[in-house]
Amino acid sequence: MATGLFPETKQLRSGFLEEQDGHAVYWETFGNASCPAVLLLHGGPGDGVSPRMPRLFDPDRWHIVAMDQRGGGRSRPHAGETLEALNANTVEHLLNDIERLRNLLGIDRWHVYGSSWGASLAQAYAHAHMARVSGLLLAAVTSISKYEIDLLYGGAGNFLPEAFEDFQSGAPEGEPGLGMVAAYYERLVSGEPSMQQAAALAWCRWEAAVLTVDPRAETPGMFTDARFSLGFARVVTHYFRDLAGFNPPLLERAEALKDVPAVLINSRLDLSTPLSTAWKLHRAMPRSELIVIPGVLHGTLYGPLSEAVIDAGNRFAADNEEPAISS
Repeated sequence: MATGLFPETKQLRSGFLEEQDGHAVYWETFGNASCPAVLLLHGGPGDGVSPRMPRLFDPDRWHIVAMDQRGGGRSRPHAGETLEALNANTVEHLLNDIERLRNLLGIDRWHVYGSSWGASLAQAYAHAHMARVSGLLLAAVTSISKYEIDLLYGGAGNFLPEAFEDFQSGAPEGEPGLGMVAAYYERLVSGEPSMQQAAALAWCRWEAAVLTVDPRAETPGMFTDARFSLGFARVVTHYFRDLAGFNPPLLERAEALKDVPAVLINSRLDLSTPLSTAWKLHRAMPRSELIVIPGVLHGTLYGPLSEAVIDAGNRFAADNEEPAISS
């Protein structure tokens, strides 16, 4: 198994998709444009592509494509600056952006990598554009089901009662689970700056506690940035309050992906992405491999989860390089 990220490389290309619905979506590419392509879908939603993310894939063997989804990262407008970033911001819009980017770059088929929320978006893309997907590499596997949301914003409080008490105090009108998402959303879009920023910080503190399963966890620096935290919390609650609009739910249609080669990676004790989701998806996809990482881990840019992603990417690359068998 690989032991570290690949070296940082220069961009091949970058730019914005032609503005559509008031959104200008940022994209960039790395690696070797003559190699098979891999699309990177970041988490959140409301986050953006980390500089470390493209380094999960070998730049000598992949044409690496990354995009910041609507409302986050370098895309415009940013949800931390204006509520207009939530307009025309749905899964269908994101899927259309992905296709516009694929066509712009002249890519016929690509592998799709997604972590956390990105794993859900990758599944949705595969359902909508199966012919364009060579394989899926999903880490911290989610489906944005009611069970997952109720666990993340309710049930996880059984393991983190101190942090959950603080989380509830940030929106005391909310009921644990999906109700907390709805209550926070209303505060985050209230138009009252002090209320919005307090809700964003409380939301991000809870996210930090769940990701580490530590109520004393220091809030990551990006979450303490006012623009980032407000944008992140707004986009997350915007999507999660109606389970991202996935209808039917992703796991209920997972069998449609049965012929897609896939690697699924999840830690055993990740409260934000319970292993049961990856397990059910694996059972529905006979061509998938499930890799379970011991302990409590979520992010894929450091440690054992990143090593598993790197290794899976290398194995997909090796499959790409196998010579065709002549008849």
